[in-house]
Amino acid sequence: MYNEIGQQAILGVLSHAFFIGITFFALRAVMIEKIVKKHHVFQVQLLYILLSIAIGTTVSDFFLSMSSWSRQLPYLFM
Repeated sequence: MYNEIGQQAILGVLSHAFFIGITFFALRAVMIEKIVKKHHVFQVQLLYILLSIAIGTTVSDFFLSMSSWSRQLPYLFM
């Protein structure tokens, strides 16, 4: 029981970190600097980080939920 909880925890941490990294990489292609005022570099970097966290955790939660639900499907046919 505890082993399964630990496995789910490490999977969740790795999933969130992976999708936050992928989102940060994808957001770098968007030129937010052209929309924001000049000389606000720190704010733009902070915006990239916060958007990456928000989008990455949302996508990760989606995939973790789909994984959890797919593991529960066999109980439907018992």
